[in-house]
Amino acid sequence: MTPNTAKLSTTKRLLLCLLSALLLGFGWMTVSGFTVLVALVPLLMVSSSYSGSFRDSVKVALWAWLTFILWYLSTIWWVWNAAAIGTIAGTIVGSWWALLPFMLFHIVSKRMAKGIAYTLLVTAWIACEYIYIKAPAMSFPWLTLGNAFAFDTWAVQWYEYTGVLGGSLWVLVSNILIFEALKSGGKGRWILAAAKVVCPILFSLILYAVNAPTTERYTSREQITVAAVQPNVDCYEKFSGSEAQQQKNLVKLLSEAPVDSATFILMPETSLATTVNERFISATRVVQAINTQLRFAKSEAMVIAGTQSIVPYGNRRISDTNRFSSNGIYYDIFNSALGICSDPAVTPVHHKGKLVIGVETLPAWFRKDKIFGVDLGGISGQLGIGKSCEPFEHNGVKIAPAICYEGLYGDYMGEFVRNGAQVIGVISNDGWWGDTWGYKYLYAYCRLRAIEHRRDIVRSANTGISGFINSRGDSIESLGWDKQGVISATLRLNDHKTIYTRYGDYIGRLSIYIALLCLLYTVAILSKRKFYLD
Repeated sequence: MTPNTAKLSTTKRLLLCLLSALLLGFGWMTVSGFTVLVALVPLLMVSSSYSGSFRDSVKVALWAWLTFILWYLSTIWWVWNAAAIGTIAGTIVGSWWALLPFMLFHIVSKRMAKGIAYTLLVTAWIACEYIYIKAPAMSFPWLTLGNAFAFDTWAVQWYEYTGVLGGSLWVLVSNILIFEALKSGGKGRWILAAAKVVCPILFSLILYAVNAPTTERYTSREQITVAAVQPNVDCYEKFSGSEAQQQKNLVKLLSEAPVDSATFILMPETSLATTVNERFISATRVVQAINTQLRFAKSEAMVIAGTQSIVPYGNRRISDTNRFSSNGIYYDIFNSALGICSDPAVTPVHHKGKLVIGVETLPAWFRKDKIFGVDLGGISGQLGIGKSCEPFEHNGVKIAPAICYEGLYGDYMGEFVRNGAQVIGVISNDGWWGDTWGYKYLYAYCRLRAIEHRRDIVRSANTGISGFINSRGDSIESLGWDKQGVISATLRLNDHKTIYTRYGDYIGRLSIYIALLCLLYTVAILSKRKFYLD
């Protein structure tokens, strides 16, 4: 790539970085995700204005890091409401993950052909997103570029083939083509850039029409009634208030649900304000109360409710998340979902497998130092990590019992579907951040999961948003922030597995290999040049 040595003043570079950060941030401000399609263009201009020398590369790194820090701060500031350290740590770690591929691009772009440099930018960026998604204890993929379209689901119906990493690919390639069109001013380049932006949208509109509920694509004729309960209990008072009163409130709300017709009734994460020993689930008072109410109503429904559960292991240490009791017993505490029906002998359990950093999990080297942990009450500290994604089966229907943060992970949710889930349930308690963007996007990300796997979704959140989402990502009905109530809807079952369901984040895996090949090729060519020069 021929370096562009055109001089830009410090002021212009600052303004370009601020513009990039703003355009990136708009994608997570409930405005529109389409700004991210041009968001990196100003930053690419800054990179183009410098040479490939070490000194200039350091300057580019500082400008780029500033951009990404501002992007993260403008979009995850709300985490501060629960824990200041969350915003700080998330910004530092996330901005570095974005900085790495951009700097690889800058360095290579000054020494190699355009094609290699741009290919490296795209694949290295997606590879970093993929690694950040898969990281076992440091995963926070909130700002994966493809997530920016959570409120523009009509435009990304093709996620059923690619997942959100396909959206990241779209964003990166669009930015590159628009930047090149601006540089050259050629009509052909502008046509190519416009086609890259518009064609995926047109394809999405076709899929949106094809997947209308009346077409029955990817759906069976079978339908079920589901209900979502929203208790609206303050998160910070939940575990300090009266357990008996909360149980009474839950039973009252359950009486308002359509227990005579519903197949599943969802209650939020940690809705059972008690600790359940999994060896004696049926003996737990609140579980017995729900059992009794369902039997009294002659209901065939299964209630899916969140709780804290304990699994004792005796004198054996099973994993590094085990705790040790005063009576010499090793045990794990899990954030769990219980399936409760009229038969007390049938109570399936799902252990949350994707844990919130700093609240539910920490890297192993931090676990002994509690200064890094954040206590939000109830489900906190280093929890046990769920190892399976088995759906709950009831009356011949399989539902995914996902818990809160798990809804952020497309491929992880796909494991429920690969194991037979015909509909997806999500229970959440996401009011820690108040009335901010946090809970709104957790709900919106579920809309992306619906598209990826073409499954209807029911979501129950403690303080909102509870609601129903159809298989093309439309929100059918919802109960908003700070409201109490019960809502119900009819959802369609689906046994079909999409391309994305079958193969998961294959774009991320391919990107790792292609990025490595680009780097190896670059090293080989530069070494060859150095050999001939010498």
